[in-house]
Amino acid sequence: MARKSKLNLLELYSEENKDQIYENVFAEIESFELPLGTSLRSVYDDQPNAHQRFMEKLDACIRNHDREIEKMCNFHHQGFVDAITELLKVRADAGKLKVQVTDTNRRLQDAGKEVIAQTEEIIRCRIQQRNITTVVEKLQLCLPVLEMYSKLKEQMNVKRYYSALKTMEQLENTYLPRVSQYRFCQIMIENLPKLREEIKEISMSDLKDFLESIRKHSDKIGETAMKQAQQQKTFNTVLQKQNNVNYGKNMYVINGRVPEPKYEITSKRTLEEEDEHEEEVLTAHDLVDFSPVYRCLHIYSVLGDGETFENYYRKQRRKQARLVLQPQSSMHETVEGYRRYFSQIVGFFVVEDHILHVTQGLVTRAYTDELWNMALSKIIAVLRTHSSYCTDPDLVLELKNLIVVFADTLQGYGFPVNRLFDLLFEIRDQYNETLLKKWTGLFRDIFEADNYSPIPVANEEEYKIVISKFPFQDPELDKSFPKKLPMSQSVPQIYIQVKEFIYASLKFSESLHRSSTEIDDMLRKSTNLLLTRTLSSCLQNLIKKPHIGLTELVQIIINTTHLEQACKYLEDFITNITNISQETVHTARLYGLSTFKDARHAAEGEIYTKLNQKIDEFIQLADYDWTMSEPAGRASGYLMDLINFLRSTFQVFTHLPNNNNDHAAMSGKVAQTACMSACQHLSTTLMQMLLDSELKQISMGAVQQFNLDVIQCELFASSEPVPGFHGDTLQLAFIDLRQLLDLFMVWDWSTYLADYGQPTSKYLRVNPSTALTLLEKMKETSKKNNIFAQFRKNDRDKQKLIETVVKQLRSLVNGMSQHT
Repeated sequence: MARKSKLNLLELYSEENKDQIYENVFAEIESFELPLGTSLRSVYDDQPNAHQRFMEKLDACIRNHDREIEKMCNFHHQGFVDAITELLKVRADAGKLKVQVTDTNRRLQDAGKEVIAQTEEIIRCRIQQRNITTVVEKLQLCLPVLEMYSKLKEQMNVKRYYSALKTMEQLENTYLPRVSQYRFCQIMIENLPKLREEIKEISMSDLKDFLESIRKHSDKIGETAMKQAQQQKTFNTVLQKQNNVNYGKNMYVINGRVPEPKYEITSKRTLEEEDEHEEEVLTAHDLVDFSPVYRCLHIYSVLGDGETFENYYRKQRRKQARLVLQPQSSMHETVEGYRRYFSQIVGFFVVEDHILHVTQGLVTRAYTDELWNMALSKIIAVLRTHSSYCTDPDLVLELKNLIVVFADTLQGYGFPVNRLFDLLFEIRDQYNETLLKKWTGLFRDIFEADNYSPIPVANEEEYKIVISKFPFQDPELDKSFPKKLPMSQSVPQIYIQVKEFIYASLKFSESLHRSSTEIDDMLRKSTNLLLTRTLSSCLQNLIKKPHIGLTELVQIIINTTHLEQACKYLEDFITNITNISQETVHTARLYGLSTFKDARHAAEGEIYTKLNQKIDEFIQLADYDWTMSEPAGRASGYLMDLINFLRSTFQVFTHLPNNNNDHAAMSGKVAQTACMSACQHLSTTLMQMLLDSELKQISMGAVQQFNLDVIQCELFASSEPVPGFHGDTLQLAFIDLRQLLDLFMVWDWSTYLADYGQPTSKYLRVNPSTALTLLEKMKETSKKNNIFAQFRKNDRDKQKLIETVVKQLRSLVNGMSQHT
């Protein structure tokens, strides 16, 4: 029962829930809110008869609404009828009003026609007035644009391109934006880029003309700059010299000239003339118009293309630099070739320096330094190559002066030039070489022109002339005239030329910015080269010449002695130039002593050689009959001629001027050595004649004749042809021949063989091999000529004796060879 009542409650609740759902659906339908899908789905659920129940509920709802509508209509029906009645009454009144309004409108239209016509006229005038005002305003906006554009055209015509660019900038930024809607403005806007390109092309063309102009004028610009630098340097040097004089400073000016009187004084008038000339010299800015490069730089900067311009300018200038640095092939032939080369380079860098200081960024210091370093390397290579072709020292000196002016000029513009001065030291060595070659010719000419005889002096004036050229000092010299000085004419000439060489070498040292010590060292080294190489070589060649005789050789020895003594005066001469004392630690010494000693030794050796050659010539005239049975009874003719020649030759030594002890000692020593050498050579040659392998046989008569000749030689040696020999010193030269001939003449073989090897042996200087050779030649003669034919027994004994001696000599020779 309880369960049934619970089911009834559920059904009742379900019915009420269904009614509520239907009411919600009806409310949604009445509210016209869509969609209704959710509500409709709730109607058609799983309940049985859901659709029928919904339709029933829907019909009930419709009936309720119909009853409400009917009630509302019944309530408002009388009001509606009243309103219709009132509306019909109004319609009649409205018709009358319409007629009245229509009439009034007609009359009003007729009255307003004239007003309308005047109003339209007023409107038209006002429109015109407004248009005029607008036109005036627009023209006022356009006129400045047109004026600026006209100004632009005028600036273009007069080539004021930088101003034209400024005008374009004003047009673009200020004026054209105000009237950009007009067609003519668009045309202007389109033309402006074309005008800019035209300006760029024109300015670039002007720049090219400028570059061509400075290329043509570089040499003139450089010449002007170098001239100004040289004048300034000359002025400073003269001013420094005047200050030194004013303050009593007797100093050597490194950058000055050679300290000769003609170079020390420069008059005030000369300075004034140089100042006037300096005022007339044009500057680089006067020679070249730089405005094109300024203008082009400004134009490209304004156009925002400054970097392109800078690159183009630097590229073109690098090309020009390479052209300028390329020398002509014949530059080394004349100084003008070098001057033109330096002028072009100076002109190039003067222009670059000017551009550097008057522009901002077009040329930088780093760029000019890089360009200069490149140019400097090329310049040094060119100068090193072309200067090597120079053989004229004057041309090398002028080249050095040009390099100094060139370096000083560029140094004044801030370019480093130390490498150029280093190059000058290389060129200085070459200059010294050319000087040495030139002085070789001078020395050769002096030696060729010398008569190699003492200098004759007729009076005291001539004597003073000689000593003014050469520092000849001889306190014992007789003051009586006429007389002869010991040296020949070449000595003072050589001394003068050495001094001239020092002057010439000093000229190169000027303006090198070196200390006096360095200049002193350079002068001494170059002078040493002159003495030890050039003069020494000339002396050696002179001594070796075939036409130089014994008399000339003796005079050369005397000359070298005086030149050697003059070396100390040359050192004093250099000291006076440089003011560097010889006692200074690093001061070099002149090597003239060794040079002239070597020359004397060479001359002495040549004397000995020529004497020996002459002896050989006489020996070649010998015509011995080696098979003669009896001697002629007198010495050979050739030998007597040779001895007479030697006597007359050695008399030359005794007749040399011995005005002082040194000369006497020197000539005596040379004569003694020459005499001893001649006697030794004569003895050796005669010995070789006896032992000649081509000589197969010698008779006793020939030995006796040969002995007569040797006796004459011994008589010559004992006659003291040259004073100074003690005892038999000179005769000892023939001792080997004398002992050998005595052995054969006396036939003292028993004594020779018995005393052989003893210090007291009578034939100590006879060598067994020498005796064996000569004995075998005589043995052959005995066999062939049979000179002992009358005494057969004696002949046989003689032959046996010879054979016995030969055997013993051979045993001695073999013993000597085994012992050695």
